[in-house]
Amino acid sequence: MFKNLVLFRIAPGDTHLELSVVEESLATCPFEPCGPTQELSIGWVPPRGEKHGALVEAVDGQWICRVMVETKAVPASAISRKLEERIESILQETGRKPGKKEVKELKDEIRLAMLPYAIPKLASCWVWIDSRAGALYIDASAQSRVDSVVTLLVELIPGLAVGQLATNTSPAAAMSSWLSTQEPPSSFSVDRECELKSPDESKSAVRYARHALDISEIQGHIKAGKVPTKLAMTWDDRVSFVLSDNLQVRKIAFLDTVFEGRDCDRGAFDSDVAIATGEMARLVPDLLGALRGEIAPAAP
Repeated sequence: MFKNLVLFRIAPGDTHLELSVVEESLATCPFEPCGPTQELSIGWVPPRGEKHGALVEAVDGQWICRVMVETKAVPASAISRKLEERIESILQETGRKPGKKEVKELKDEIRLAMLPYAIPKLASCWVWIDSRAGALYIDASAQSRVDSVVTLLVELIPGLAVGQLATNTSPAAAMSSWLSTQEPPSSFSVDRECELKSPDESKSAVRYARHALDISEIQGHIKAGKVPTKLAMTWDDRVSFVLSDNLQVRKIAFLDTVFEGRDCDRGAFDSDVAIATGEMARLVPDLLGALRGEIAPAAP
């Protein structure tokens, strides 16, 4: 179900969020497709995919929402061609070349005129609220998408305050240690993918894919100053993922052993949510422990 999770801590005063309050708040911003000259539309859709369904689903005490984003954009090359035509037309009709301000106005006019014909792009992401643990998870890889979803939640839900999780040991420092010593933390194993980058201006990078990582070459890169930015790992022989240096959990995959106890009597949605949230709700605390614990969030 989840592919990438960005981890947030809900401010202590908000750990007892009411489900009804979240439902009412999200209902004020349902998703609507972009209008003819609208470039962006964001809103909530029923996570089960049912028309007119609930916007928040509670499964085993975990709340699942789904945000939909529609964008429309006119290719810059198309705008440039039209702009050149307009400038040439003005030059021939008046004998003068438009100034910078007029060119900008022409560009905006052309973009607005072409927007109704732009093909919209749809994307969605899961939002998981663990109210008992005071945690918020956004299933998105692009930071801009994460920021827009968090902003929307804070605007809609009264008094909600969140902050991205931080740990006493940075993921980069921990990954350097695990690769150098070949001693991953308890319950975790190192897999066959990693990326190392130089922190200096050169930004040189080395990537390994489907490759053993217990080699002196990698240790040499670390000694030379390169810092791990991504590392593939497996937790408890149940969940594989890639840890990033900004504490994002990417490329989440649930291994076959996870599905052995699957409840066949539950619907697909409830079963998927129960498995995904159940596994990740145990993985995340172990990961935070491996990073020497979470830094207590500042008061909102």
